[in-house]
Amino acid sequence: MFGRRSRIMETNLLVAIKNLVSEPITNLFSHYRAANRANSMGDALEFYIKDLFCNSLNENNLEKKNEIYSKYFSYIGNQNNPPDIIIKQGDAIEVKKIESLRSGIALNSSYPKDKLYSDSPMITTACRNCEDWREKDLVYVVGVSKENKLKALWFLYGNCYAASKEVYERIRSKVSKGINELQDVEFSETNELGRVNRVDPLGITYLRIRGMWGIENPIKVFDYVAPVDPHVLFSVNAIILKEKYLLFPKKDRQNIEKLVSDKFTIMDIKIKSPNNPAKLLDAKLLSFQKT
Repeated sequence: MFGRRSRIMETNLLVAIKNLVSEPITNLFSHYRAANRANSMGDALEFYIKDLFCNSLNENNLEKKNEIYSKYFSYIGNQNNPPDIIIKQGDAIEVKKIESLRSGIALNSSYPKDKLYSDSPMITTACRNCEDWREKDLVYVVGVSKENKLKALWFLYGNCYAASKEVYERIRSKVSKGINELQDVEFSETNELGRVNRVDPLGITYLRIRGMWGIENPIKVFDYVAPVDPHVLFSVNAIILKEKYLLFPKKDRQNIEKLVSDKFTIMDIKIKSPNNPAKLLDAKLLSFQKT
């Protein structure tokens, strides 16, 4: 006899936002430092995001919490390789922490992504093989913290924020090609922009040439649809293309829409296409404010 197939635990961005609106936590470092051994505000933010997606905000036992994560996620990454999380048969999630409302976001050697692709050289083999996939929608989560307290949180899909990968690959390829065409320099194969070998007479020194990508944070990029209110203690904004919003399970859309109040709103907006600002895209803006 065949064993019963275990049911995949399902979650998505609407589930996470519902959990956040129902139980907002701003003093993250204090909340997660003891129970979850968070060593920094960045660690605490990642714990919070995982718990929002997994309905595990009130689980303090670390062993049980890890079991819950394993049920919902097919991959949990590290700081050096995107993404931070992949939901089983769902979206990928990349978490970023910044220190002020106007700070840029450091992406290091990985350029911005409209989607996550399994053939990307920037992801690990474990990520590539975590499930059968070719591309995934990518959610950028950007948290703004001050004095170890969360001041603002943004959720937005990569296709609302970043251009198609061809835009970045074209620049990367041109820079790499120009570097590798330098005369009298010994290069070797690398996933970075270039690597120069035998720089010194002994031939023991090498030079790694890396790209350091960065992008303006969504607070600045989307101020034309979600301006900053200086009187708000904590704000949350999420931007989702309308077609994506309508693909979420009906029950999750109904659950989130029941929460609409003077503190939580859902609006139809139009945003500039990352590939052509003259084209406007239909989107949803979900906003929560704590005064």
